Amino acid sequence: MKLGLQLGYWGQGPNPFHVPLAQEAERLGFDSVWVAESWGNDAFSFATWIAAHTERVKVCTGVVQMSGRTPTSCAMHAITVDHLSNGRFALGLGLSGPQVVEGWYGQPYGKPLQRTREYIDVIRQVLRRDPAGVSYDGEFVHLPYHGPNSWDMGKPLKVMVHPLRADLPIYLGAEGPKNVALAAEIADGWLPLYYSPDKPEVYDTLPAVGPEFEIAVNLMGCQILDDDAPDTIEAALAGTKAALGFYIGGMGHKSRNFHKELMGRMGYGAEADAIQDLFFAGRRDEAIAAVPTAFADEISLVGTAARIRDRLAAWEASPVTTLILSGGPDTLRAFAELTQ
Repeated sequence: MKLGLQLGYWGQGPNPFHVPLAQEAERLGFDSVWVAESWGNDAFSFATWIAAHTERVKVCTGVVQMSGRTPTSCAMHAITVDHLSNGRFALGLGLSGPQVVEGWYGQPYGKPLQRTREYIDVIRQVLRRDPAGVSYDGEFVHLPYHGPNSWDMGKPLKVMVHPLRADLPIYLGAEGPKNVALAAEIADGWLPLYYSPDKPEVYDTLPAVGPEFEIAVNLMGCQILDDDAPDTIEAALAGTKAALGFYIGGMGHKSRNFHKELMGRMGYGAEADAIQDLFFAGRRDEAIAAVPTAFADEISLVGTAARIRDRLAAWEASPVTTLILSGGPDTLRAFAELTQ
């Protein structure tokens, strides 16, 4: 099992501990470092910053929001960071949800599967650097563009920079069953949100994949404790439950929240409904308290070293290839020792 480090988003500004953490992960033999974006920092600049201060570890986006850039622009960013990192970059993409796509980027959300397919098709075409240039006539992507307000002067262009790799890895963040199946079809890897190795039936739209297909899972919580008493586990999962309360309760429209729907498919439908109702009623502390400890625990690795070692067996038996951790240097060192 490979290990990754999740640095996530910025808060009000860049975190001064991000570079030392990435360097420590590299020293410990971690396979990858992951950076993210929402409606704050952008992921490509963040990835370049981390790449400039490391030498060997892979630097990955988890995830770049597709609606924030045209596919050719996204390909240019990926090619640039791959060069600057000496071939250590992997492109994690995600469509996000309608609140962000339509509210922040001012783009329509309709037909997300087709939009994703076209987006990745165009990136692959840019990376191949075909002599004829990039030409695409899809439902949503038209290159060259001919339509309303067009001067009809566009022509197929070929990226001037030579990509280091035509097969630069592309991972797809996917929650819904059809999106998961699409990831296996057109991407090099899948980035699940909530994943439980004990419930493979939740992801039954993922076909059998070869060993080269990456499945990199963000552990929602990871902490090694001195004892496994229920109250100790509960306390260790407090931050995880707070994050879940926000994502399930408010990170999406009340009538369509992909995170809430996934929690329902994982067997916690009634609890997910209750969390959302409390959150929208302004009772956020109660929404967080309503997150089942069992749910937070099964998508995390929290407990004594012995408990975590036992639970790692289920992850090892799953198709997951990388566990992505968050935490300080002590957590990184402890997990590195456990997985050796």
